[in-house]
Amino acid sequence: MRFCLSYQGTKAVVPSLSHQSSIFHQSLYDSSFAVMGPKLWNCVPNHLNGCTQFESFKEALTAFLLSVPDTPPVRGYSPQNSNSILAWRMYTSASALWGGQAC
Repeated sequence: MRFCLSYQGTKAVVPSLSHQSSIFHQSLYDSSFAVMGPKLWNCVPNHLNGCTQFESFKEALTAFLLSVPDTPPVRGYSPQNSNSILAWRMYTSASALWGGQAC
């Protein structure tokens, strides 16, 4: 995984895929760890990116993840979203957890 420094903190670089790829290969690519890992890292709030000590990072990450709403799908009800970190990042009411910033 490659990283770049920006005014928003340390961001992971999502690897690119040829636009001529088939839909099947695009789907495999989009759900691969090589793509989802950087996308999830980039959705972590900026104050977590700057942690230099492993223990402090773990504590801050745990506190952040516990603050994200957990609404698993329930049979018979339509879900608010897919309940992933990526989906909550775009949801207006939860955006305060990230300082009001979008991915």
